[in-house]
Amino acid sequence: MTPGYPGRMPATLPPIAMLGVGSMGGAILAGLARHGAERIVVTNRTAEKAAAVRLDGVESIALADEPGGNARAVAGAELVVLGVKPAGIVDLAREIAPHLAADAVVVSIAAGTTAASIEAALPASVAVVRAMPNTPSHVGLGVTGVAGGTRASDDDVALVARMFEAVGEVIVVDESQIDALSTISGSGPAYVFLLIEELTAAAERMGFTPEQAATMVQGTFRGASELLAADGSVPMTARPAELRRRVTSPKGTTERAVAVLQDARLGEVFDRATAAALARARELAAG
Repeated sequence: MTPGYPGRMPATLPPIAMLGVGSMGGAILAGLARHGAERIVVTNRTAEKAAAVRLDGVESIALADEPGGNARAVAGAELVVLGVKPAGIVDLAREIAPHLAADAVVVSIAAGTTAASIEAALPASVAVVRAMPNTPSHVGLGVTGVAGGTRASDDDVALVARMFEAVGEVIVVDESQIDALSTISGSGPAYVFLLIEELTAAAERMGFTPEQAATMVQGTFRGASELLAADGSVPMTARPAELRRRVTSPKGTTERAVAVLQDARLGEVFDRATAAALARARELAAG
């Protein structure tokens, strides 16, 4: 795991092109713009979207105004991030293939699209790395999984990891794990938000106002997360269980509540949820 946190300053990055900057791409771009690169050029289809990501130090191209903008963006770029939807990734790779530098590293943040399918559309000298960031990247607390394709060297993967350190932590995995990783860190924020929704609704059913319930629940989740990050008295892998033990007094109220949750077999529920997400990723990969 490569550590990262808001304000972390990775070493200067080489020229970067980002093709298609949606919500996730925007979070990555904001982190890169804060930390700097030799050159950042981005493209979007419309003038409105291009204007929305026109940050200091970033050249933003509207393809509606400059149809050949993708070719110009990738010229001289060492890192090329493909941020379009999965269905358009391979077509975009074919479009830019003649214009890429021989030593470029192409980065896909699309779920389900294999590195091999992208490699087949590119020159043999161009490496492909898949990355799976998550939405906390917007606040510099993301977790990004990075996996090299068959042509990616360790240095290529390390360079991509360094780029994503601008928005949080990075885990390097084998490509066979990248879709499974997406079911945990990629989809995981939605699971957390769902738990917050349900606990807030429970608080309201107990008679608290929506504002009181939101304050209690969101403050509790935020505080518990910060406590988890700050407590270095036990190894990270054992920390959640140990902190739960500390707040669960024997024969107390929390112990009774936790017993109900454990009786609901939450482990099995999460197994089914992540399996469903993984099955959908494989459907996307199959087209």
